[in-house]
Amino acid sequence: MTLLQTARLRLREMIREDAVFLHEIMNEPEFIANVADRGIRSPAAAERWMEEKILPSYAQYGFGFYVVELQGTGEPVGFCGFVKRPSLEDVEIGYAMLRRHNGKGYTYEAAAAVLAYGRETLRLARIIAVTASSNAVSIYLLKKLGLRFERMVQLPEFEHSLMLFG
Repeated sequence: MTLLQTARLRLREMIREDAVFLHEIMNEPEFIANVADRGIRSPAAAERWMEEKILPSYAQYGFGFYVVELQGTGEPVGFCGFVKRPSLEDVEIGYAMLRRHNGKGYTYEAAAAVLAYGRETLRLARIIAVTASSNAVSIYLLKKLGLRFERMVQLPEFEHSLMLFG
């Protein structure tokens, strides 16, 4: 079921059948370098991770990560949405696109729709983002979305300090 729609994209909640897609995206070199290596080495592992980390968020918080699909074909190109980390006070926006779909503006289009949804529908008081200081593409995107660098943070689930934008 479509949650959000843009000119070119549809966003919907993840379902177990997305495990093959999730496995693919989480094993791309850019995801591992810029987000994390979650050790997801099979679709079955991706399904377990989704059941533990993504699906419960929809019931607990009313939001989560959403599959980003092309309107015309329904092909998944990435994911974008919200996460509530225990180590951060505010709700965080996050995103990842398959490498073959980079450079087409899909990440910005999806993230702008998700931000608007968070502010207008979910009424989130504050939305933040974190990224590695080496991830110039993400830093550019966060600034384009209107977020501003605030400070460096160290999160328990990441080895290096991250830039926090709000």
